[in-house]
Amino acid sequence: MAFQLRYYQRDAINAVYDYWTKKPDGNPLIVIPTGGGKSPVLGTITEEMIGFEPQTRIVMATHVSELIEQNYAELMGLWPFAPAGIFSAGLRRRDAHSQIIFGGIQTMWRHADRIGHVDLLIIDEAHMLPPDAETMYGKFIAALKRINPRLLILGLTATPYRTNSGMLTDGDDAMFDAIVYEISIRELIEKGFLCPLVSKATATAKTMVDLSKLRRAGGEFTDKSLKAVFDKSEVTEAAVDEIIGFASSNERPRKSWLLFCAGVEHALHVRDAIRARGYSSETIHGGTDKGERTDILEALKAGKLTSVTNFGVLTTGTNIKRIDLIALLRATDSTQLYVQMCGRGTRLLGDTIEESIRNGKEDCLVLDFGGNVRRHGPIDCVQIKKPGKGAGEAPVKECPQCHSLIFAGLSECPDCGHKFERDPEKNIKQTADVTPIMSTSKPDWVPVKRRTFFRHDKPGGTPSIRVEYLCGSVSHKEWICPEHQGFARVKFEKWWRQHTGNDNAPFSIQETFDRAKECRETNEIMIKANGKHWEIVARKLGEIAPEGESKSSDSVMPPRDEMIALNYQLNGKPERAAEHRAAVAARKPWQTAPVANDNSRAVMPGHVKPAATVRATAPWNAQITPPLPKTSLAPWDKRDLDLDDDIPF
Repeated sequence: MAFQLRYYQRDAINAVYDYWTKKPDGNPLIVIPTGGGKSPVLGTITEEMIGFEPQTRIVMATHVSELIEQNYAELMGLWPFAPAGIFSAGLRRRDAHSQIIFGGIQTMWRHADRIGHVDLLIIDEAHMLPPDAETMYGKFIAALKRINPRLLILGLTATPYRTNSGMLTDGDDAMFDAIVYEISIRELIEKGFLCPLVSKATATAKTMVDLSKLRRAGGEFTDKSLKAVFDKSEVTEAAVDEIIGFASSNERPRKSWLLFCAGVEHALHVRDAIRARGYSSETIHGGTDKGERTDILEALKAGKLTSVTNFGVLTTGTNIKRIDLIALLRATDSTQLYVQMCGRGTRLLGDTIEESIRNGKEDCLVLDFGGNVRRHGPIDCVQIKKPGKGAGEAPVKECPQCHSLIFAGLSECPDCGHKFERDPEKNIKQTADVTPIMSTSKPDWVPVKRRTFFRHDKPGGTPSIRVEYLCGSVSHKEWICPEHQGFARVKFEKWWRQHTGNDNAPFSIQETFDRAKECRETNEIMIKANGKHWEIVARKLGEIAPEGESKSSDSVMPPRDEMIALNYQLNGKPERAAEHRAAVAARKPWQTAPVANDNSRAVMPGHVKPAATVRATAPWNAQITPPLPKTSLAPWDKRDLDLDDDIPF
């Protein structure tokens, strides 16, 4: 049966022709996700362009020898007698005079004069095209244009953005003028052309890595800092145990694994840890012999090898349909690299999703050990970084609590008081993140280890309660508003009814804390993607816990002055802690101002307010002296919190 293009492949090709009809000298860009079939698009355009004008000369350039072979084979399958050749030192061929040339940019850039006149240059993996004109691509294009000033350039990519300079079509020196066709990974999955990606919640963490220790250079984390953070034996052992635990699940065993590591030595250590547990594993890196690399990939394709660890070489040009588990054992600050790594698992093991399922691949499991999903978002709605250009429209972000659009630099929403995480990368557990890899993912119910209530005060606003659910290594949050009016109050009453079974919801923060033990335990929650944030959409509740056995944290914290002393101790200043406790013990009665709710509020002499003018408050929200040290963390919460606003109960 003759080969037939999928509808989106035909639409992409037609979009290029339509664009050139309107703008004959334009350079269009096609965006098709990894696994969506760019090679048939390349081959069809090549065949049809020569059919339109038989003298047309075409060069297809890329940076990986596997892609050169793959694209060449695709064209020969469509057009067996195509006048095509290969120009690549790695493939030991230099067919400079073929009408159609599939070449590696590393070889061709010095030989533009030898190749001669070219009408159309097609760049596969166009995101690898640097903006600098002094690069290999820049010099090759300039040389071809000296021979033929009317050279057309067409780009194809799954990720139309670079590591640190935004979209490929942005900027005064952008090579491509417009994205003429784009289809999302979400649509291809929904239509059955790609395999879904799924993520899983994990067991209790045994190890912790501090991603705040990673250093950036050129828009990416440095190899040295990646190695220092991730290449530790205890981290590797814990991560490999978890990977094997999921891979050997009776529910859905995983047979072909691809692991992205933080360095060459790290990849070897991960390989050895997998082998020590009785599974076959090999490693590929930049120094791997080409023949050995080919043998390893062929073994993985044939199902004779369980896993391959790698560092920086299998992110593009790897067409292994059997891959059903991807482990990100590294962090990346590159959105493009993140999407490319995850995309290695989206190919179907068959022509249709039904055939893929029959062959044993229903989806691909992604285990993220580097906080990448939270850093970049689900792969079908990633957050693209744009280069700064000075003046221009101020960036905005949406508050996940009240949905107001606010300036992106604000750490707190001025409308509802929601506090944005300052450093979400810090202290990420060395178990895989539970955040769904797809925005449309339907994750398993996530077990809740602990539920904690926090008072949340906003200057001049109505206080609320932040409820945090600790799920493995990640905390998920929601806000309840007993003292608000309107919709927020109605929402709280519904929350209270669900958790207690009665309608007499409290009307104050303090009453809610006092009655917290009436609430049923939260055993599991389900989360849903909302842009780059996650909201709780469902809960599984248990019974009201017996007295003294509740997992919820709703007890009163130590007095504020004791908290200050504890912070001094944690900051390595026991003498200051002792001095502060002594000062508190010696405090005079007139240094405390009574307030309407009979709590005590410590103030400085000369600043005592009449009780009627002081809003009722708990003692730990008091004004204090000396100020709380900013460099230490309280033992009950290891995050960098503003203790005036976020006191856990």
